[in-house]
Amino acid sequence: MKKLFAEFFGTFWLVFGGCGSALLAAGIPELGIGFTGVSLAFGLTVLTMAYAVGHISGGHFNPAVSIGLWIGGRFPAKELAPYIVSQCVGAVVAAGTLYLILSGKSGFEIDPTQAGAFASNGYDSFSPQGFSITSAFVAEYVLTLFFLIIILGATDKLANGKFAGLAIGLALTLIHLISIPITNTSVNPARSLSQAIFVGGEPLAQVWLFWVAPILGAITGGLIYKNFLGDNK
Repeated sequence: MKKLFAEFFGTFWLVFGGCGSALLAAGIPELGIGFTGVSLAFGLTVLTMAYAVGHISGGHFNPAVSIGLWIGGRFPAKELAPYIVSQCVGAVVAAGTLYLILSGKSGFEIDPTQAGAFASNGYDSFSPQGFSITSAFVAEYVLTLFFLIIILGATDKLANGKFAGLAIGLALTLIHLISIPITNTSVNPARSLSQAIFVGGEPLAQVWLFWVAPILGAITGGLIYKNFLGDNK
């Protein structure tokens, strides 16, 4: 149960801190943190929770990461479903908390026809810069693939484990710097689902891509590291 609580709180913090920074702090005139600040916020959520609870659960906070670690031989199959459920619940509770906070602002409402509404992910007209479904799929696939290679490499028994959280957090920052204009950045099915539930409409209909592409990317990354990069001796 400690592992599942750790995944719940870690994923809550990721969504609350990352999506919260986009919703609450990014667009304030002259003082807003902007594109770079949101990217850094997502990285900081993972970095801080990796050191806070990573020693308890492994610090996945992402269904795609759990699946990729399983494929890479670092995580038992029997724990996959409980981890994924804990991550999704943590993400949805975080999104609900953000909704409750934003509801206290006069005039707040979610427009399900707007790209990036409530920090949701999307493609075509729901992409921040109008990128196609193909572009969105390729970006989410490739970025999650490399995210898994970084995670597996940074946590390898031959690596300096003290810096694993830093490397992984900075990797997520870089991923957001690359892909916010494309999909509003997912690489995390739980993060995408939590926001889409509150938006509904087309963003919810498009959430399938933000499960399929990251999971396929994670599987590929896990296989690449296990077979070509890891120490198989």
